[in-house]
Order: sequence, then C-alpha cells, then structure tokens
Amino acid sequence: MEDPTASVTQLEKLVIDGVNGAVKKGGADDFVDPWSVTSASAKGVDYDKLIRRFGSSKIDKDLIDRFEKVLGQPAHHLLRRGIFFSHRDVHHILDLHEQKKPFFLYTGRGPSSEAMHLGHLIPFIFTKWLQDVFDVPLVIQLTDDEKFLWRDLTLEEARRLATENAKDIIAIGFDIEKTFIFSDLDYIGCSPDFYHNMCRIQKCVTFNQVKGIFGFGDSDCIGKISFPAIQAATSFSSSFPQIFGGRKDIPCLIPCAIDQDPYFRMTRDVAPRIGYPKPALIHSSFFPALQGAQTKMSSSDPTSSIFLTDTNAKIKTKINKYAFSGGGATIEEHKEHGGDCDIDISYQYMKFFLEDDERLEQIKKDYTSGELLTGYLKKELISILQPLVSSHTERRKQVTEDVVRQFMTPRKLKFDY
Repeated sequence: MEDPTASVTQLEKLVIDGVNGAVKKGGADDFVDPWSVTSASAKGVDYDKLIRRFGSSKIDKDLIDRFEKVLGQPAHHLLRRGIFFSHRDVHHILDLHEQKKPFFLYTGRGPSSEAMHLGHLIPFIFTKWLQDVFDVPLVIQLTDDEKFLWRDLTLEEARRLATENAKDIIAIGFDIEKTFIFSDLDYIGCSPDFYHNMCRIQKCVTFNQVKGIFGFGDSDCIGKISFPAIQAATSFSSSFPQIFGGRKDIPCLIPCAIDQDPYFRMTRDVAPRIGYPKPALIHSSFFPALQGAQTKMSSSDPTSSIFLTDTNAKIKTKINKYAFSGGGATIEEHKEHGGDCDIDISYQYMKFFLEDDERLEQIKKDYTSGELLTGYLKKELISILQPLVSSHTERRKQVTEDVVRQFMTPRKLKFDY
C-alpha cells in the first residue's frame, strides 16, 4: 500500500523512472506507453519486469482466492488465467465491498476508428463482470478530444466516432440504470464540477513533470500537455455530482490495459494533495496482433486485427493467413518437438475467449506434445470467434441513436448516496 500522504517527490520519481516504460530484456527493449507497445520477444512483453518497472503489485493466487471468497463465486476466467495480472489497491476495494461501503468503476475508450477490434473488448468484458458481481455504478469515458489532438481527425469526426464506439460498448450488455457513458467533447462543457477537478489536477503537475511522464516534446501541441488532467479527473466521484450527490470521498476501481497506467500513477500522486481518494487499478495484458505478440492489435492495420465488423469469411481468412504459428516447420518436426503455446497466436486468443478451462488445458497439452497441429488450433479459434463476433453484430444493430442518447445523458443512476 502506498503512503496516502503522497508528496511531490513521488511525482518526481515518476518522471525520473520514465513512465514511457522501456523495459530492458536481454539487451533489447520492451517499450510500453499509452500510445504504443513493442517487444523484441516472440512471447511479447515481459510483464514481471513491467510490474517491477511500474511499481504495481502482481495478482497472485491469494488475491484471486479473496475475490472468490468475497463474491461467493468463481473468479472470471480473465482473472484466473492471468490476463488481468497486476493491480494497485484492489485489496482496499474488496475491503470496501465487505464493509458495504460504496465505490464505482471507471474505464474508457479512445475512439480512433469506427470499428473496434477484439482487443478493445477485453477491458469492457471484464468491467461488465465487475459491474454485475459488485452491483456498482460505472462511468465510461470516451476520449474523443484526445483522438482529435493526436490523430488527423476533425473535431466533428472524433465526436462521431465516439458515438459509433458507444454502440459497440453498449452492445456488450451494460446496465443502463448503472452506467453513464460520456464524450469529453460534450460533458466537460456542461459540467463545472468536472472542469474544476481538471484545474485542481493541472495546478499540481508542472510542465516539466508532464513532459517527463508522457514523453511530450517541444513540438507537441499544448492540448496534449493538458490532456492527462482530463483522464485523471474521471477518477473522482465529485466530477459526477448527478450520480454521487456531490460526495467527494467515493473511490473508484479502474480496469484498463497496463499501458494506461502512467495516467493513473500521476492521478494517485495528485489525489491526496487535493483531498480525494486514490483510484485503485486492475491491469490487463495486451491482446496481441495476429502476426505475433511483439505488438498489440492496431486499428490502423486491418491485417493485425479481428474487427467487430468482420464477416465470418473475413475472420476465417485472417486467422488462416496471418495468425502466427508456434508449430514446427514441418509436420514431422512438429510431431517430434511439439508446438509452443507461448507464441502461438491461435492458442493465445483462446486464452481470452475460450471459457472452458478443461478444454483449454487439453488443447495446450495436445499441442505441446505434437498431437495437435497448428491447423487444428486455427480451426478451433475460428469456431469460437465467428459466433462471438456475429452475436455482437446482432446486438449492436439493436442499439439505436435514442439508446445511445439515454446512456450518454448526465443523470442520476439507480444508486442513492
């Protein structure tokens, strides 16, 4: 547990550590920041080294057991399998739940493309489970302002993409009585409380500090330099008076990929200095590109990703053509030495989406022994992803503009404070 009397020296350490996240690995670097992820290893990022670098805590068996004890049900497979692998202060959130004290969930999406891909689903699938089992409010931030600042997008196009992405998020099944989705471009202008928190945060972080934390250069626009305060402000209950009745003391839990951690390390330093609780975090690993785990899926490269708009035929073609194999160079070599599940993309994707633990373990055993060939794994993965994407597409068709407006209207949720 970090010292609740966080000081500026901790923020300076954050800068010195270089949260841009270069992790040395056998002479090469893993590189992790909020905008890019690369690894020199076919196995992908070394997450144990990343935990040490970022100073978070590993999710161990004791924590998973505690989840199950507190909830009275099995942990989600994404938690059991180490997809969500790191955290900050999750024990405190479980304490609050046991004490029947409130907290809320916060996650988000940067709407840079009209179609989301499978990797974008992971935090939302897990967040929905957290919402269901804890029965707490959820705020989902769509950072359309960020994408306007970072990408070659007009303001109007960034806002349109936020609406399109909101439809995909709603289709995952979030409860409208417990969920508020907002566009930064819309909400900040009508919420003085949110803007006040942005100003408080901005006053606590110097220009040199934000450059050191996020790697901004002299040619970056000033909008980028001020943006981290916007992502941080969502962590505080007082930013949403319509939901929390003006209370300032309700903490949040943020499920996110670990590349977003720099924002919230900064937030956790600032929070006690402005009288707010630190946000807790639970981090996921990256969903690898089809070509291998050296990088994560990218919306800008259609061959690296399975998109939620892909047809069954396109899913089949992409997996068969691009999914990196951990098998032997020949059938004979594969049968003799077996396959490597650590680098085989079809197996890695099944870890995310095949919920049957026994089936997954049997596939791993048979592939590692050489009994199963890569073609079988690809066929199995196709049979999992085609109905998953198809059913999502059908649910998305039911999300009308009116439904989106309801989710995105600032309002009281079903909870009383």
